[in-house]
Amino acid sequence: PYFYFCHNSKFENPPLPLKTKRMSSSNGATTPVMEENERSELGLESFHDWKPTQNAFGDNFRNYEDSKRQEIVQMTYEIMHTRQTVEFGEKVREQWLNFDKGEFTVMEMIALLDNLIDDSDPDNELPNSIHDFQTAERIRKVWPDHDWFHLVGLLHDVGKVLALPEVAGDAVLEQWAVVGDTFVVGCEPSDACVFGKKSFAKNPDLQHPVYSTELGMYEAGCGLDKLMISFGHDEYMYQVLKHNGCTIPEEGLAMIRFHSLYPWHDARAYMQFEAPEDAEKLKWVKEFNKFDLYSKGDELPDVEALKPYYQSLLEKYGLGGKLKW
Repeated sequence: PYFYFCHNSKFENPPLPLKTKRMSSSNGATTPVMEENERSELGLESFHDWKPTQNAFGDNFRNYEDSKRQEIVQMTYEIMHTRQTVEFGEKVREQWLNFDKGEFTVMEMIALLDNLIDDSDPDNELPNSIHDFQTAERIRKVWPDHDWFHLVGLLHDVGKVLALPEVAGDAVLEQWAVVGDTFVVGCEPSDACVFGKKSFAKNPDLQHPVYSTELGMYEAGCGLDKLMISFGHDEYMYQVLKHNGCTIPEEGLAMIRFHSLYPWHDARAYMQFEAPEDAEKLKWVKEFNKFDLYSKGDELPDVEALKPYYQSLLEKYGLGGKLKW
């Protein structure tokens, strides 16, 4: 077994010491990391527990059996689970993590998301730009004193610009490589994935002598940061933020990187790969997930009225100008 990222060190993010106050990134910027006493003050042992009962269609959340959008959702996942392989993951990272697609502001990218409706989402058919502000505002109400968390809500899905020709040009990705729940590639598929292990039946990695095993190309306890996750907007946006010197706390960056990894944070698959520091990631990702999922039934936000506040947060955390994408 081997670690995929060992030979791709420019994309690697090593595990974080929990008590480190600030951490240098590869480009010289520093990223704040919360100390243990600060986490205790946030009440992470007793998370805010609110859950609406219906999505935007008046249905249960994450209904993958007979939702209003069942046909497009199921087709998106079937293609995703067939084509997201180790080979594809290596190729698409080389294509997209060079950050040579142009320079845009975050607000310019969010405006472009007016053109995107997520084909994997059974809960919503609004443009993704609306969902970004819904998530951010729901977080802002519950965590009013933690502005970096508000900004995470705004940013978490911006990586879906991978699917937009205005950004991607000839390199535009189909939605199966951009949206939806993510999973670990390079090891046996988990039955906790949407539509189950059977939906991977045509994935060629299942015929590989290593990639088809429980540990696959990894070692037990290697940690989430050492895994190759199916490529999409989570990994891309995380890498964009790191590359551009973002100073959002590492807890917030972990929310962005792993929020779609539902088999892990919701069903607790892939526990064989967890390192001790992943327990802290899990707390924050699960807290974020409530706002991401359950804000989809909220009223439509006044985006223009909200922009000045969120632009001030972009400035505060090193993202106010044009970024390399």
